[in-house]
Amino acid sequence: MAKEKPDLVYGTLDMLILKALQHNPRHGLGIADRIQQMSQDILRVEQGSLYPALYRLEAQGWITAEWGVSDNNRKARYYKLTSAGRKQLAAEKDHWLRITKGIDLVLSGT
Repeated sequence: MAKEKPDLVYGTLDMLILKALQHNPRHGLGIADRIQQMSQDILRVEQGSLYPALYRLEAQGWITAEWGVSDNNRKARYYKLTSAGRKQLAAEKDHWLRITKGIDLVLSGT
């Protein structure tokens, strides 16, 4: 039996996080939930992957974070997309579409 592969393709998590933050600031769990919702429950982001990615994106200036209070009245860090993050999201989306088109051409070829 073949080994099951992880749901996320290497290098796509940053793009998915940026997309999840495109319209509204969200806390970490809210980002993971949004990705799962947008993917119709196909993609699930584990905390062990999510938080290192958030710290990396913040260090690159693509997101900012500030403390706030969640819906269940707990202190949480809310992440927000910066203008540099919006540009990065557009660039990553264009790259993704180009790469997946190429892969699709190879797979559908004879």
